[in-house]
Amino acid sequence: MNNLISTNSNSNKQVSNNNIAQNWYQPAEIIILKRWLIYSIGANCLISFGEILRDNLDATYYTLAGMICLTLMRYILPNSTPSWNRWLLISLSIIAMFFALFSFMETEKTLYDIWSRAWLFIPPLLSIIWMFNARVKLWCSGGANQRRAQEGLRINSQLLPKYDQLGTHIFLLHGLSLILLPVLWVLDVSISPGNALGGLIADEFSLEHFEYILNNDAFYIWSKNSLIVSFGTVVTSLVLAVPAGYAFSRYNFRGRKESMRLFMLIQMFPGAIILVPYFMVMKTLGLLNSSIGLIIIYSVSALPISVWMLKGYFDTIPKELEEAAMLDGCNQFQIFYRIILPLSVTAISITALIGFLAAWNEFLLALVFNTSNEMFTLPVGMASLIPATGQRWGDFAAASVLVSTPIIVLFIYFQKSLISGLSEGAVKG
Repeated sequence: MNNLISTNSNSNKQVSNNNIAQNWYQPAEIIILKRWLIYSIGANCLISFGEILRDNLDATYYTLAGMICLTLMRYILPNSTPSWNRWLLISLSIIAMFFALFSFMETEKTLYDIWSRAWLFIPPLLSIIWMFNARVKLWCSGGANQRRAQEGLRINSQLLPKYDQLGTHIFLLHGLSLILLPVLWVLDVSISPGNALGGLIADEFSLEHFEYILNNDAFYIWSKNSLIVSFGTVVTSLVLAVPAGYAFSRYNFRGRKESMRLFMLIQMFPGAIILVPYFMVMKTLGLLNSSIGLIIIYSVSALPISVWMLKGYFDTIPKELEEAAMLDGCNQFQIFYRIILPLSVTAISITALIGFLAAWNEFLLALVFNTSNEMFTLPVGMASLIPATGQRWGDFAAASVLVSTPIIVLFIYFQKSLISGLSEGAVKG
């Protein structure tokens, strides 16, 4: 009798352990599917909105129907029991895949349509594949005992990081595509004959637009003006911002906090608001159609953000260094010139780069203050390539590529310095 009671006790204990293992353990495929279905539902919401804007109602209905299937799949995604959830999930996956195919048939079969329908087709396809996985089948049927749960957890520790990494890369690729697709489109227009904006990518090749731009004397005049204005802005703004940032960082004077707030307040207003006052001032000073006028305006516009960035960086430099230099007999100017400036080369370089890019790309002020073709900067000169009639889109795209290439090279070269300079300048403030 005692042996029988002991056997029953061990059996009940084993059943209890198996139930705990079954409820506590989930295959990696189930865990990942729960996450990815949510992302797929959100993506299909955006895709449905896009189809409404395209006035493609049939595709919208199919997409919404498929999205409902995905929502039901997420809701009934198998837990430990009941096992029929698995077959219901497979059935809904098949239905969602058919809706994806029907929706694709109602589209123009472009690259966008293939991408958008993949969000409705691939998650159900993965669901079917994973539901027929041996471990998932066993888990759905309630057969995951303690030993199998331990083995499953070991497999999860290997699969989950890989699936998470795959999901992260998919997300980053989507973000990258949003950036690269417009660039690829501009490149395609620049190397395509004629001035058409449509057509297949890389279906034709021609360098006629680059030849036109490079043989055009006006392009070199615009480039010279942009370089003069950009470098002049960098020099002028740094001459003012570096000592100002150091003063705001090291000295407590009356109106210090109010001045810093005023700097940020100025940045909140769009440039169009102060366009008329700027124009009247430049006209009174006789600086219209001149590079000096643009340099003054750009330097004033860049001064607040430059002072803020440099002040944040100067705050990270220990004051003990200056105190030690004062004990060695250095005056305040020598401390600033021999100690602070060498330690701030990175921050000054990044500030200069940001100021250069702002002046290089600015369009509105340069358009208003320069009415002579001889004083056009690159943005204004390039805009003249697309007048109301006879737009030369190919020439405009080729000029855009030529103008952007040096900036891309600068960003790649200063990438590490840019990240470190911004992060170090944000430590204190």
